[in-house]
Amino acid sequence: MKIGNKDFKTKGHTYIMGILNVTPDSFSDGGRWNDKDKALAHVEQMLRDGMDIVDIGGESTRPGYTLLSDQEEIDRVVPIIEAVKHNFDVPISLDTYKSAVAQAGISAGADLINDIWGLKYDPKLAGVIAKSGVPCCLMHNRKEPNYGLFLVDLLKDMEETLALAHQAGIADDHIILDPGVGFGKRYDHNLEAIDRLEELKRLGYPVLLGTSRKSVIGLTLDLPADQRVEGTLVTTVFAVMKECMFVRVHDVKENYRAVKMAEAIRYGY
Repeated sequence: MKIGNKDFKTKGHTYIMGILNVTPDSFSDGGRWNDKDKALAHVEQMLRDGMDIVDIGGESTRPGYTLLSDQEEIDRVVPIIEAVKHNFDVPISLDTYKSAVAQAGISAGADLINDIWGLKYDPKLAGVIAKSGVPCCLMHNRKEPNYGLFLVDLLKDMEETLALAHQAGIADDHIILDPGVGFGKRYDHNLEAIDRLEELKRLGYPVLLGTSRKSVIGLTLDLPADQRVEGTLVTTVFAVMKECMFVRVHDVKENYRAVKMAEAIRYGY
């Protein structure tokens, strides 16, 4: 899969997506990188630590987050996208579920759209992605964690997302799926989603796992967000063993090392 000017293997390697939140209120790093110079310095450090692609987000999606207007979100992310594109040779993912923000971000240089609502929030987003030709990561989400059989319902929801993508003309080889750990799920659902990643892979698309510092780790280990690195690393090893294409993480260096060790065991290299 080509993302920006880089070729990514969809099998046989797990890539590191580094998180760059340019928000004042993200759950674990709100306000740390929403200054342009600090954001660029953080991108530079993540690249040194082993990042393959940077995911830029302008709106916190933690529980109880405040919904931004399209223009507010555009004003946050576009200058950062432009600055990262100007200063670094790294593919850029834009974390948004809004068509206007996606369009502005793609025009500014975003190479992938990462949608936490799986094309179900904004009916125009699928068309923007299809027309632009950029790949997308489509995440599972629900407003309420009400399920019959959790995995059966998750797969059904993702098939609905894929139908929306196909109707809009998004190519199969431009789609990555994300089980949506921490979104519209109870604690037990999150654990099951991680443990049964192979079920999502059976849909035939590469998978991204995003668990970094999330509540499922905090609840398991009874730790605050800034002390969840080791728990995140365990989920990253699961991602490698389940052959995920990406892990989306805050702590790039530690996760890069975990991936490298797990791949040595999994693949012998």
